[in-house]
Amino acid sequence: MQNRSFHLEIRTPEKLIYEGDVTSVNAPGIEGNFQILAGHIPFLTALDVGEIRVNESSDAPRSMATSGGVFEVLRTGVIALVETAEWASDIDVARAESALERAKEQLAADASDLNRPQVEAAFTRAQNRIKVASNM
Repeated sequence: MQNRSFHLEIRTPEKLIYEGDVTSVNAPGIEGNFQILAGHIPFLTALDVGEIRVNESSDAPRSMATSGGVFEVLRTGVIALVETAEWASDIDVARAESALERAKEQLAADASDLNRPQVEAAFTRAQNRIKVASNM
C-alpha cells in the first residue's frame, strides 16, 4: 500500500526551512501535540515551543526545534510559519547548554531589572533545543 502524501512548507521570517511532500507531520500546538495526515480537514492553530517532526515516505522522521508560530492546514497543503526552526542535526548543543545555564543564573539572581518573561522564554527555548538534539 502506497502512503498518501501532501505538500508541506516550513518558513521563518528569514527563509524557507523546508518544502516537500510528506506522509505526516507532528507539531507542538498550544493545546498539545498533534499529527497531520493527508486529507486532514483545513484548520489554523498556534504553535508552542517544541519539536516538529517531518515524515517523508518510508524514511526515518526528521526533527526540528521550533519556538512557536502558526500552523495552517489547507486543501492544497500545510504551511507552518515559525519564529525559529533548527534541524536537530544542526543544533549546537554546547551553545544551547550555555544559554540554558545563563538563563538559570539570571532567574536565580532575580535582579530588579530582570525581564523575567524574556529570560523564561530563553530558558524554555534552550531546553527544547537540547531535548530535540538528544532525540536524534
